[in-house]
Amino acid sequence: MTSIRKVVITEFGGVENVKVLTGVCPPPPPGHVQIAVEYAGFSGADVNMRKGIYPFQKKAPLTPGYCLVGAVRANGEGCTAFQAGDTVAVLTKYDAEAELVNQPEKYCIRVPDGVDHKQAAALVLDWNAAFGMVVHTAKVSKGQRVFVHGISGAVGFGIMILSKLQGAEVYGTASARNHNDILAYGATPFVYTDKNWMGEMKRLGGAHAVFDPLGFESFDESFDILSPDGILVAYGNNKGSLEGDKNKSPIGSIMKLYAHNLNVMCGKRTTFFGLTRDSPMYKPNVTALLDMVKSGTITVPIKSVWDMEDIQTAHQQWGGGRGIGSLLIKVAKD
Repeated sequence: MTSIRKVVITEFGGVENVKVLTGVCPPPPPGHVQIAVEYAGFSGADVNMRKGIYPFQKKAPLTPGYCLVGAVRANGEGCTAFQAGDTVAVLTKYDAEAELVNQPEKYCIRVPDGVDHKQAAALVLDWNAAFGMVVHTAKVSKGQRVFVHGISGAVGFGIMILSKLQGAEVYGTASARNHNDILAYGATPFVYTDKNWMGEMKRLGGAHAVFDPLGFESFDESFDILSPDGILVAYGNNKGSLEGDKNKSPIGSIMKLYAHNLNVMCGKRTTFFGLTRDSPMYKPNVTALLDMVKSGTITVPIKSVWDMEDIQTAHQQWGGGRGIGSLLIKVAKD
C-alpha cells in the first residue's frame, strides 16, 4: 500500500463537500497498471457528480476524475504492454484525481513522444467525445450547417474544429466575452439567451446537426432549428448546474428527447451520446486524435489548469470566465 493524496466527494452537495484527503493505493492487481497521474480532466461531469445528479453515478464518497495522463509506475501480473515511465492516457470515469491509480491495461493508450501532456489529457474525454459525435454519430460532411451550444467550451470547441475539418459551416452559442475568439476560428457565434440564433438558423434552412450539452428546454429549442432531415445529438444536462438549480432532474427531458423519434412522419432524428471505454472505437479515436496533435492538424486549447489542492476553486469557477478550451486538474507536484 502506498500513501497518496486524492480528491474525495464526501457527500453530495456544495463545493465544501469536495476535499483533498490522504488515502492509500494498493499494488496493481492482475491485468492492471499503476499510474502516477500528471493531469486529470475536469468537466461538467465533476460538477454534476458532486451534486449527485450525474446519470447512473456511484454513491458518495467517491473520487472523481473522468480521464488522465500519467506515467506507468508498476505492472500487475500479466501486463506487458508498457514499461515503467511510459506515458499513457486513460478514460477512467472515476478516480483520476489521485496521485496514484490502478487501471486495466487494456484501456491504457500510449501517448507518443512530442505530444504535449496537457493536450493529451484533454483529448481523452473532451475531444474523444467531439470526434465520436462529429464523425460517427452525426457523420458531418462538407457543406452541412452545424450548430453547437457552448461552442467555446471544451467539447464544443472540439466539435467546431472537427466539423470545420469535415468542411461544414459552424454556428453556435457562447458568452459574448468569447465571441471574438470564436470568430477568429471561422465560426459564427450567438448569445444563447436572446434566442436570435433560432430565427437565423431557420432562415438558413435549419441545421443538419445540432450538438446540445445543456438539456432540459434547450433540447426542444435545438430540435426546432433542425433541417427537415437533421439530427440532434444531446450529450449533457448542464443547464441546471449553470443556472444554479441544484436539484433539477434530467430524466424527463431525456425521455422527451427520445420521444421525438416516435413520429415516423418526421425526418428529424434525436440521440443522446455517451462515451465509454468499452466502445470498439475508444482506442482508434483517441489514437487518431493524438496523431492529429502530433502532426499539427489540431491544437487543443487549455482554458484553465488548477492544482489538485485547489479543487474547490475549480468547482466554483466552472462555467465562467473568459477563454476557450479544456479544463484540467494538475495532480502531480512539481
